[in-house]
Amino acid sequence: MVRLNLTRSPAAAGYAVPMTSIPALVERIVIALADLVLLAESIEEEWTYVHDLEVVWVARLRAVAAERATEVPDPTLEPAIDRLVDEVGRIADPHRAIDWLSTLPQATLVALREQAW
Repeated sequence: MVRLNLTRSPAAAGYAVPMTSIPALVERIVIALADLVLLAESIEEEWTYVHDLEVVWVARLRAVAAERATEVPDPTLEPAIDRLVDEVGRIADPHRAIDWLSTLPQATLVALREQAW
């Protein structure tokens, strides 16, 4: 098991404030995914699909976070993650939650400038 440092990294050269690490930002997305799963699993016939999506996307996101743990994140990344997490908080429909179980990780990968499958 990889231990992730969820604290803020020291301020990078040229930055006045500490930056949140990429692993910490990704973990915020993982938590948002878990919230979507809780909502989506209320549709019994989709339970296996919902959990399969969770397993695959969490593994992919954490692999990216581990690979990029020492990088200083782009200053636009944290606000992008904030917007995505905020949008997840607005979802109340289980069917929309299922849609977002794929949308959220892909949007996160785009924000990270990674290949979205």
